[in-house]
Amino acid sequence: MKSRGGIQNVVVLAGSSDIARALTKKLCLADTHTVILVGRNQILLDAAALEAQEYGASKTDTVLFDAEDPSNAASTVRGAFEKAGEHVDLVVVAVGMVGHQLEDENDAAASARMMTVNVTWPVAALAEVRQRLVEQGSGRILVFSSAAAVRVRRVSYLYAGAKSGLDRICLCMAESLTGSGVRLQVIRPAAVRTRMSLGLAPTPFTTGPNEVADNIMRGFATDDVVIWSPPLLRYVFVLVRLMPPALWRRFANR
Repeated sequence: MKSRGGIQNVVVLAGSSDIARALTKKLCLADTHTVILVGRNQILLDAAALEAQEYGASKTDTVLFDAEDPSNAASTVRGAFEKAGEHVDLVVVAVGMVGHQLEDENDAAASARMMTVNVTWPVAALAEVRQRLVEQGSGRILVFSSAAAVRVRRVSYLYAGAKSGLDRICLCMAESLTGSGVRLQVIRPAAVRTRMSLGLAPTPFTTGPNEVADNIMRGFATDDVVIWSPPLLRYVFVLVRLMPPALWRRFANR
């Protein structure tokens, strides 16, 4: 599968996550030759970098960061761009954590951590990414949201609520980029079988990292601001949005 729009130089924030690795492999099989992977675990980053090389990347590098400290977001992005050393075609923002709702909702520190990792750090990083790509005059941003962000459920309101905030900010950021040469797209996957979701109950429309990556690659060829995975969710959530609150509560809390 060929990549869309000449995506040769890529920065991936949370580059060792399962979905990010699946996407990176598909990009490298196409046009991508430079991959800068940003994450918190050097061992996983090194494994992802080696994997990118095996799939066709000629240049890889890594940057460590702490998503619980938004003050490092801008410097992390700057470091990644410096290591890319060229025009950056795509920045993937895959930072996030699911947490444990029933434990975290009564824990002030854990609740704050969920907000920081899922919305505050990504938004701070996006401010720096936006500025740099606008100065370039071109580029693409892909932000990982969640289908759960569209209508938040009680059973995951910390994670889904944070993703909802990020989702709405990014939709408006996409509008702000009109005419700049820079595009922002949001990926809204259903539940995905990854390390992050281990131990969670299965839900309808659950897919794997490769399926999400395939849908992203197809989404790059469109003008859609939102990429759904699986695509059927686009229509499912038209109905979800229209559910009366009482019916939604019965459906959502199963």
